[in-house]
Amino acid sequence: MVDAKVLAHLENKGFADRIVIHEETIDTVEHAAMRIGCTEAEIAKTLSFLVDEKPVIVVMAGDMKVNSSKFKAQFHTKPHMIPRDQVEEITGFLPGGVCPFGLPSDIPVWLDVSMKRFDIIHPAGGNEFTSVRMSPAELEQAVDAQGWCDVGAPIVS
Repeated sequence: MVDAKVLAHLENKGFADRIVIHEETIDTVEHAAMRIGCTEAEIAKTLSFLVDEKPVIVVMAGDMKVNSSKFKAQFHTKPHMIPRDQVEEITGFLPGGVCPFGLPSDIPVWLDVSMKRFDIIHPAGGNEFTSVRMSPAELEQAVDAQGWCDVGAPIVS
């Protein structure tokens, strides 16, 4: 089932036809890549932070992690993720389903440049069974992004 906020948001932006519903959970980057049939890097993960006690969303490629120094240069503070028990109250989505669509209007969304290397990326669609297939440029339009930032570093296994 598609989250009503996400559906309304994507209908308003003209991207509702990009929603993909999965039968199995896509609650992690690994699960999403397996179910969608893409690389983990092509999963656009949505990370939620508190900056000056206000929420900020950063969407980045699935093979990246936040680099503290780069984050501090961009946001003038160290990265502090929203505590798991506050994620739903602040964003309107459960952990594992946080997405950049249908957020409260006062939460800014930033896009990490790590996604620009792909033609198609797959952000979450508001729950653990929904994704959205779109290009990075379409994602920028769909979320009215604040802009592009460079706060990521490759995950080294």
